[in-house]
Amino acid sequence: MADLGLLEQLRREPDVEAPDLVAVDATDRLLLDEAAGLLAATGPGEVAVVDDSYGALTLGAAATGARDVRVHQDLLVGELALARNAERTGLTGTHRSLPLGPGLADGVRLVLAKAPKSLDALRELTEVVAASAAPDVTLLVGGRVKHMTHAMNDVLGAGFTEVHATLARQKSRVLVARGPRPGVASTFPRRQEHPDLGLVVCAHGAAFAGTRVDAGTRALLAALRRMTPDARTALDLGCGTGVLATSLALARPGLTVLAGDQSAAAVASAAETAAANGVADRVRVVRDDAASSVPDTSVDLVVCNPPFHLGAAVVTGAADRLFAAAGRVLRPGGELWCVYNNRLPHRAALRRLIGPTQVASSDRRFTVTVSTRR
Repeated sequence: MADLGLLEQLRREPDVEAPDLVAVDATDRLLLDEAAGLLAATGPGEVAVVDDSYGALTLGAAATGARDVRVHQDLLVGELALARNAERTGLTGTHRSLPLGPGLADGVRLVLAKAPKSLDALRELTEVVAASAAPDVTLLVGGRVKHMTHAMNDVLGAGFTEVHATLARQKSRVLVARGPRPGVASTFPRRQEHPDLGLVVCAHGAAFAGTRVDAGTRALLAALRRMTPDARTALDLGCGTGVLATSLALARPGLTVLAGDQSAAAVASAAETAAANGVADRVRVVRDDAASSVPDTSVDLVVCNPPFHLGAAVVTGAADRLFAAAGRVLRPGGELWCVYNNRLPHRAALRRLIGPTQVASSDRRFTVTVSTRR
């Protein structure tokens, strides 16, 4: 059984806190219980963890004796939370963070993973593990039953000869994959041309929207040439695959663009997108949390298509953090151009955190606003 005393010590910080958001969920507990016997048979460096939300899987494994646990968390806030929780529980030094690639899974015999949101993210994980893990590896993928589909079995089946599901417990379930197939190779990043936008988009599996360009981003792209005409520096805040950053660089050769996101898949995708469109020299991509690496009052223009979901919860806290970050990095008189779903009450927060805010355009789904830094 999972160490309940350890799990009760874990916190979400520095991520958003809300009454319906937790640091450890039923899927974490089920994965640890399913893995208990396998963990006992592994040696140092033979366990990998993927997309551990706040450290429950990594630290739970470490508490059973696992050492040199290899960890990949797409979200930087998850890495930061894991580090804080490791210190809180006296388990600092039992894990190391790595990119999603061969170094993560090379020779490992057990992989614990939270089920990703997209099939492409699961496909990339499957390819990495099947291609480089030990022949006797077991991959455990846990998630909420309502979010798991038979298509996930098919994706795992493309990389492994044996795939089955455990019984559900507290509305969570684990998919078990064994027997990596020979000859599995990575098919990421994916690439798609968008002739209507004059753009090539590249995406790793966990990148939001993949190689598509979502409707909100398209609404913001339509306002591109109206944005702060005298701007010399711009920030794509929460850049995703880098569509806005790359489009800004293509449309305005005199502009230097910084693209930032806390998602490792997004950052890798944005760098690939910039390179594919020939603007890698003017688009610098960084992985940070809410522009934490950007100096105060250093940017003329910020563009942002903020998230509005945290898991299954619809909250405004994530967007508010980005708005506050924009207010900090913008020079006085600089502008934040933002797009959001019409039902979200962001305009009041934009006025409070940035300054005077006007609606630049709107349709039946999305509103585009421009806020001027006081």
